[in-house]
Amino acid sequence: MSPTRKTVLAWLLAVLWLFAMAWAFWWYQGQYLRPFDNQTTLFSGQQLQLPTALAGPGPIRVVHFWDPACPCNVGNQQHLAELLERYQDQAHVVFYALQRPGSRGQLPAPLASLQPLATLAGAEGLPASPAVAIWDQQGSLAYFGPYSEGAVCTSANSFIEPILDALLQGRPVLATQTLASGCFCAWQK
Repeated sequence: MSPTRKTVLAWLLAVLWLFAMAWAFWWYQGQYLRPFDNQTTLFSGQQLQLPTALAGPGPIRVVHFWDPACPCNVGNQQHLAELLERYQDQAHVVFYALQRPGSRGQLPAPLASLQPLATLAGAEGLPASPAVAIWDQQGSLAYFGPYSEGAVCTSANSFIEPILDALLQGRPVLATQTLASGCFCAWQK
């Protein structure tokens, strides 16, 4: 093969490789990357009630509301696992999970210790997920809303750690209505 043919063949292969990489990048973006929709949502928990067996005085109860089909849940799962690691061993905090009715899926292994709830009175009116409700030691709703604001949930921008710490120290918390901007999916389809 002459040097000119080798050069042309090399350039042709390089151009084909470049087009293949551009197509692969475009495909990946379309499949897995989504623009962040900075959606403002009003969370109001006045209608939420614990099941009778869990209501009343007892430990702090944390209920995680999630939808397996919501990509925003993936963003808060690491944060939720950190919350479990930090607070679950304390006898005064118990974690539960309520999956969006009609959805199918399961939580990842690090979140397997969340106790599932079949139903929660008032949950049908939730605006979005992921969300969290926290009941204090007297059984009163102390907090309802998102884990944090913004595109991702971390302990650095979380609303939850300060609330749990305050409740564990015996300080009252009443934040049952929250307006937040973040990554949320509609709870009611």
